Amino acid sequence: MPKFTVAPEMFDLFPNLCFGVVAAEGMNNHGEDPAIAALLRERTQALFARLAGSDVREHPHVAVWREAFTKMGLNPNRFPSSIEALAKRVSKGADLPSINKVVDLGNAMSVTHILPMGAHDLDVLPGDIEVRFAAADDVFIPFGATEPEPVDLGEVIYVTGNQVRTRKWVWRQGEKAKVVPESTRLFFPIDAFTGVTGEAAMAARTELAEALERFFGCKPRLFWVDKDTRSVDL
Repeated sequence: MPKFTVAPEMFDLFPNLCFGVVAAEGMNNHGEDPAIAALLRERTQALFARLAGSDVREHPHVAVWREAFTKMGLNPNRFPSSIEALAKRVSKGADLPSINKVVDLGNAMSVTHILPMGAHDLDVLPGDIEVRFAAADDVFIPFGATEPEPVDLGEVIYVTGNQVRTRKWVWRQGEKAKVVPESTRLFFPIDAFTGVTGEAAMAARTELAEALERFFGCKPRLFWVDKDTRSVDL
């Protein structure tokens, strides 16, 4: 089984960094599930009500990412975290489009807990998954593209070998991470910060695992990664 590892330098920069992790296999992601679609609509509408009239950027679960990106030298207005982009979309009354069962369920959990939650196909890029700073030979292929685009040296990435799954940490996911109907082995990272979003990440991890078992009949495995446990066997 692959490992999920976070480079020690990440904890040097963010000592309170933590990750809720769920891994699952034997899933059937083909077709549609009206119950998952209904759950996504329900949770999206609930977040819209929670955010009504507020500045999304000031929500603690969004602000912590703006602070983290600023600390890394990124302009969070130019590179909003995935959860900021998602929350802004919902706050404007937009429905989230249905992609497939796994992605829809992940989005439902994300808007429920207001956390960035990735979903990665473990078979697209077999091997260990790491969160680290980008090196010169790392390669990223955007969604829908076949040609790579440059990766900034030192930016935070989710990566397998030198194949980048996600650029600028939780900003942009690419072709090598996407979940498709044929995906059967999945890795779900929930990125968080102890003291701000850590408890929410634990709750999201539990709810996601229960939902995967309920909707897909699988037996998810749950993990926790932080400065004391930087690597887990998925």
